Amino acid sequence: MQKNNAIAGTGGAHYLPYEQRNGSEATVYFTKELSAEGLQKIFRRISSHLTGKVGIKLHTGEKNGPNIIPRAWVEHLILQELPSAIIIETNSYYEGDRYTTPQHRETLAVNGWNFAPVDILDEDGAQSFPIKNGKWFDEMSMGKHLKEYDSILALTHFKGHNMGGFGGSNKNIGIGCADGRIGKAMIHTTPGQDNMWDVNKEKFMECMTESTKAVTDYFGEHIVYINVMRNMSVSCDCEGVWAEPVVTPNVGICASTDILAVDQACVDILYAMKKSDRRALTERIESRHGHRQLSYMKELGMGCDRYQLVDIDHKDRIISAKDAVAEVVPFEA
Repeated sequence: MQKNNAIAGTGGAHYLPYEQRNGSEATVYFTKELSAEGLQKIFRRISSHLTGKVGIKLHTGEKNGPNIIPRAWVEHLILQELPSAIIIETNSYYEGDRYTTPQHRETLAVNGWNFAPVDILDEDGAQSFPIKNGKWFDEMSMGKHLKEYDSILALTHFKGHNMGGFGGSNKNIGIGCADGRIGKAMIHTTPGQDNMWDVNKEKFMECMTESTKAVTDYFGEHIVYINVMRNMSVSCDCEGVWAEPVVTPNVGICASTDILAVDQACVDILYAMKKSDRRALTERIESRHGHRQLSYMKELGMGCDRYQLVDIDHKDRIISAKDAVAEVVPFEA
């Protein structure tokens, strides 16, 4: 149920530097190795939290999308580390190639996600998950199958997003687990409005984050996060072949058991780049007021915006965001 008279926060257009934050520190692992082996290596740092039936929450993309996480990397990870895992997705809110389950399954086949079972969580409808201390919602409508899982790996292509400014683990879970008809409408549309996309800026970030909180509260310590900073268009993978060209350098992979820390680390890494390398993506974040994703996660107690960045390529030395981008090169298409 949506609550009445809530007021959205502010500040989503402004980046908060690390030294201006307070509170505890989490751990975020980092590798520059953008490969199947790099993904497997960093996964092992957080894998102990996954038990029982494991769902891998991916954004599998619209047909022929050029920027999604390479299928071969995911196939290698499943074969080597998670042979019983199931890829999980939900149908889209908009009428595209993933609007209905049959359309979605056709798109999955086109994009090569046929090496492992894929569960469309809302294929058989939706189920409500409670939201503790939500400002906008008491509960969120999720794909009905989600409760069949014991653990979740949020395997996220970190990139821009037309509504959220950026799409990290928060977007992958908050939008990606909400069912296509009810949950996504709750996040995107004010009841009674004709414009299905009328919720934006800080209110959108807060609604999406509360949806995420429903999932993270449910799975507790049994949900972990990997963000792949590769082919970071300002466009989400839901835009498929119409995505804006990539102009931001590739960086590496971040992983954590803390959702706020992993998304915040990726944003910090972006802001540590030369302005000429990051301009497109940071302007997208600021223009959509995307930083509110991070500040609201902190307000809701979902994690830490301070962290130790552990370089697993160099004997676990602690590095800064600036160190992480010291050797990046301009993106070449």
